[in-house]
Amino acid sequence: MEKRVMTDGKRRRSVVAAAALLSGVLALTACGGDGGGGGDSEAGAGKKPEKGQAQVDRAAAEEASDARIVITPKDGEDNTSIHAARVSVKGGKLTSVTMKAAATGEEVEGTLAADGTSWKPNGQLERATQYTISAKAEDADGRAVHENSTFTTVSPDNSFIGYFTPEDGSTVGVGMPVSINFDKGITDKKAVQSAIEVNSTSGQEIVGHWFGDTRLDFRPKDYWKAGSKVTVDLNLDGVEGAEGITGVQDKSFSFTVGRSQISTVDVKTKTMEVVRDGKTVKTFKISAGAPATPTYNGQMVISEKFKETRMNGATVGFTDDDGKGEYDIPDVPHAMRLSTSGTFIHGNYWGADSVFGNVNTSHGCVGLNDVKGANDPGQDGAWFYDNSLLGDVVVVKNSPDKHIAPDNGLNGWNMPWEEWKAGSAL
Repeated sequence: MEKRVMTDGKRRRSVVAAAALLSGVLALTACGGDGGGGGDSEAGAGKKPEKGQAQVDRAAAEEASDARIVITPKDGEDNTSIHAARVSVKGGKLTSVTMKAAATGEEVEGTLAADGTSWKPNGQLERATQYTISAKAEDADGRAVHENSTFTTVSPDNSFIGYFTPEDGSTVGVGMPVSINFDKGITDKKAVQSAIEVNSTSGQEIVGHWFGDTRLDFRPKDYWKAGSKVTVDLNLDGVEGAEGITGVQDKSFSFTVGRSQISTVDVKTKTMEVVRDGKTVKTFKISAGAPATPTYNGQMVISEKFKETRMNGATVGFTDDDGKGEYDIPDVPHAMRLSTSGTFIHGNYWGADSVFGNVNTSHGCVGLNDVKGANDPGQDGAWFYDNSLLGDVVVVKNSPDKHIAPDNGLNGWNMPWEEWKAGSAL
């Protein structure tokens, strides 16, 4: 038999052919998708893949949950409201919601609605803070769906808030206005005032008045009616108060107007008559401002009460040649503020009993006889303190000084009604 010898060239061609064949087999194995054996077998010849991509997509769609989660704010949003966070679902119920401050990992407590279709935080968020929300829901067949959002709340530089008086739930005197002080200057006063609603059960017309760009007060023409309830709605969330500056408050508060008490100080006679609900209940001897430092005339509202407080003349411009206060009393008893500039009605223990009703000796305050330590309820200063509410009115008349400015304290009652209304932005 003739022996055939394979040359190097033939050997190389055979190797290449074998490699090509093997490559083809591997390609069929990798992409064929049937996994049933050799592609040349009779059973596998001409057989199509059991699942094409369209079939896979249809199968995945059949397994997808009918539940659809919506998270507000959307993922990636900046300068969002501190009240905006919400999670809701359609076609299912929420099974878990987790909200955290991204930087600290501190979890934000929230409440899931009884029907399982919504969730919200229990309180307002912090400003200039990034938060993450992760939510999970299931449809009626138990198929789950997940959704996530990361957002950042508005910064203090791009937002404003209003500090208000009186306090929510308080009982006040008939002279207490609603006073709101904003932490940023307001240029769109109409937009901001329009977002604040003040109502009273008394049915009185209530009008807002702007004192500059940061303060807005509301009051009726005459004092509040005794026993009425006043409700204030601050719908400022998202309101643009100035270019690039939006409000973040969505808050309501209310207060009750107590009995009517108007106390009238007559600087000439050096007396004060206390009238409650139209009847005189007390008359006190007082000492008002000395001729060189007289007491303002006008209607003044009690805005703060201190059982004892320090009074230093240097804080209100009364100084000696050495720059120290003309007076510095560390424990003035039963002090009640009447103006921002330092006018008080307070107890006086350093003056002789004979001063009251006879001589005006103060630096502008109204003094009532009292004792050191504020611990004797029988003193005039103690009685008036114990029987006064924030918002009660003290009227000063017959003083040689001018009338107090309406914005010096909560004293807008010294402005005529038509002038008051002219200061409204609406």
